[in-house]
Amino acid sequence: MAEFDYDLFVIGAGSGGVRAARIASSYGARVAIAEEFRIGGTCVIRGCVPKKLLVYASRFPDEFEDAKGFGWSVPEPKFDWPALIAAKDKEISRLETAYKATLDRFNVSVFPERAICLSPNEVRLSASGKTVSAKIILIATGGHPNVDRKLPGVEHVITSNDVFHLPTFPRRIVIAGGGYIATEFASIFQGLGSEVTLIYRGAKVLRGFDEDLRDALVSSMQARGIRIINEQVFTKIEKTPLGLTGTITSGEKLDADEILFAIGRSPNSRGLGLETLGVLTDAEGAIVVDNHSQTSVPSIFAVGDVTNRVNLTPVAIREGHAFADSQFGNKPSQVDYATIPTAVFTTPEIGTVGFSEQEARMQYGSIDIYRATFRPMKAILAGRDERMLMKIVVEAKSDRVVGVHVLGPDAAEIVQMAAIAVRMGATKSDFDRTMALHPSAAEELVTLREKWVAPTEAAG
Repeated sequence: MAEFDYDLFVIGAGSGGVRAARIASSYGARVAIAEEFRIGGTCVIRGCVPKKLLVYASRFPDEFEDAKGFGWSVPEPKFDWPALIAAKDKEISRLETAYKATLDRFNVSVFPERAICLSPNEVRLSASGKTVSAKIILIATGGHPNVDRKLPGVEHVITSNDVFHLPTFPRRIVIAGGGYIATEFASIFQGLGSEVTLIYRGAKVLRGFDEDLRDALVSSMQARGIRIINEQVFTKIEKTPLGLTGTITSGEKLDADEILFAIGRSPNSRGLGLETLGVLTDAEGAIVVDNHSQTSVPSIFAVGDVTNRVNLTPVAIREGHAFADSQFGNKPSQVDYATIPTAVFTTPEIGTVGFSEQEARMQYGSIDIYRATFRPMKAILAGRDERMLMKIVVEAKSDRVVGVHVLGPDAAEIVQMAAIAVRMGATKSDFDRTMALHPSAAEELVTLREKWVAPTEAAG
């Protein structure tokens, strides 16, 4: 008789947990997974995937407008929010079914209920009350949106968990935050026809990104009609007969149909029984792990956003895979967090990989910058003034490309390919020797020849 019911018990069926379960099972492990909400986790159910679908929807007004410049007569378009949400829900249900089918195909036992750790090798299933034992327990419970619980009227705000299920389209929306989620939803709702205000406590949105990208995005968002209020926060929110009114630090009152808080996320580590077992967490509630995702309790591991390392879906997937390789595949593996490409699906969108100019100066001292701004070919006949930005950061001593940054159409697609070159240590000379694909926007990355000198530097 086996010592444990399972070799691996995973708590959380998001991207990282599902990948770990599948790979572990492929090595012959007996695996179970518990999920209290829906299989697929934040990314699939109420994160990256539904957001990208809304991004696509929000860009159609540009397409309708631009079509006129290419000889098309487009009837006055009408937008149907309930139809979009219904189509989104259908696709999310399809993906959830596919995730469940994958787990079934790999013989992973699925428990659709909350699981709590009782001991280093036992979990209790809250709905059924059943206790299950496992040689290894993996925590992959992700994170949750933050709100200011002390804010008067906070009960009236929504978060990214709620925004995908609004029954009525908000004609006026105020968004609090300055990161990925806040800027993306600002672009989404502006594109769909909302009057959008973005309020951010900092001096400029997208902290940590290259300064040129930040500046160019802010200019584009404002040109599209998004009002951005910096260095302000809400002091209270009130329900009114016409919707909501939020008062900010300056005393100004902002009227809205919805107020969306996108002020960051925190790890889902509470209520899992970890404290009583001695599993260490940091001040933000993130589970502390080593390079192999092992916690302070040897039989308990954690991957994904609950560890607050790099909170991106592909990272969680890679962590889950590395964990399974190490523990069940006899393939000791660690995740390399260097050179992770990422995108911000604003309009225009951002794709970026490697060091920003500011980070590269701190890391290497002497760097070279190659930069171009231009109107994409499509924008010319469309009569659109929005410009594209491409930037390459090069370590001067080695000629190695250490950062690529793009703002404009298809930036994410371009940077995914550029990330391969950066990861492989390509030099600027390698970029220069690469034949351009013409006509394309991406060809700018291999045709930039003159080093960029900022106007202030040139004047000095």
